[in-house]
Order: sequence, then C-alpha cells, then structure tokens
Amino acid sequence: MMDVKFSRYDTADYLKTEDDIIAYLDTVMEDGDPALIAAALGDVARARNFSQLARDVGMTRQGLDKALSGEGNPSLATVVKVAKVLGLRLSFEPAHSSQAVFSS
Repeated sequence: MMDVKFSRYDTADYLKTEDDIIAYLDTVMEDGDPALIAAALGDVARARNFSQLARDVGMTRQGLDKALSGEGNPSLATVVKVAKVLGLRLSFEPAHSSQAVFSS
C-alpha cells in the first residue's frame, strides 16, 4: 500500500491579489453566515501581515485571531476596523435587484 501525503491547505495562500481577495469576500458574503465572514476576514488577514494588522486595529494578535477564527464573535466595530485597515470598505446592495426592499 502506498502512503499518501497531503499538504496543508490554507486559503490565505491563494489570496495573492486584490481581485482574489474581493472575489473571495464577495463569494463568502453571498452565504451571509457571520462566522464564515469572520473566518474569511481572518484568511485575508493571514494573507497580509496579521501581526501588523492586529496592531493597526488596536488588538493583540491572539485577540484578533480568536475574533476572526470563525468561532469568535467579532463586533461590527471590529469587522469595520479590520476591513478599513485592509483597505476595504463594507457596502450594502439589494439582495434581489428585482424586488424593492421598502414600500412607499
């Protein structure tokens, strides 16, 4: 029997360009799962300089790692700070372009 070896997979290894990051985050946002969104921001942070990002956000590396682990529960303020430091911004758009969200 032949031994099969697997290499470690880390999404952060594949987030090389701004376009990669935006495509990844847009895809994750379609699901809408807050834990998945936090974990995706963690992936992006790892693709960049995580330690510097934590300093810029005003958190410890361990605190930010926990918040963005997918099992943490970061505040909206933390998510916005992380996005801003990463050079991103949060925006909202209609989920269904053919339906009005508010009625007159």
